[in-house]
Amino acid sequence: MKKEKRISAEAADEDIKWMELAIREAEKAMAEGEVPVGCVIVKDGELIAAAHNRRESDRRATAHAEHDAIELACEKLGGWRLSGACVYVTLEPCPMCAGAIINAQVSRVVYGAKDSSAGAFGSVVDLRNYPLYKPEVKGGVMAERCSALLSDFFSRLRLMRGKNRYNKNKS
Repeated sequence: MKKEKRISAEAADEDIKWMELAIREAEKAMAEGEVPVGCVIVKDGELIAAAHNRRESDRRATAHAEHDAIELACEKLGGWRLSGACVYVTLEPCPMCAGAIINAQVSRVVYGAKDSSAGAFGSVVDLRNYPLYKPEVKGGVMAERCSALLSDFFSRLRLMRGKNRYNKNKS
């Protein structure tokens, strides 16, 4: 029994370690004016890929952190199957990203904040309910910190939009 608890504690420590890196990616996105979502992909204890949202910068609808990280991981590993890999992402994946995760046969997904508007691993829909590949999913890792990044970003965005409206009305 003690051995199981130790393994669980080690796994939790690993999840936090890699989520910290995903948060750093989210912070890069925020610094670029992007919605702060970051993602890293790990396999056999090694970082395979890291990415953050770049939809505005790249002007691509698919430039989500998970999608770009999957592309990088496939390129690095030389194939489309990511069996044995774990995706760490700061926000619950949307349907597009959950579909990419399932198609890439990622073994495990760890996310921070739930996405009550587009989450596809339980919040709005659960794509694991379809008769497809089913990754293990763990949510809520460092959720408060991940949520705070998003809240801060959208608060700043609303403030800037308000200032822009105010300045337009003055002229």
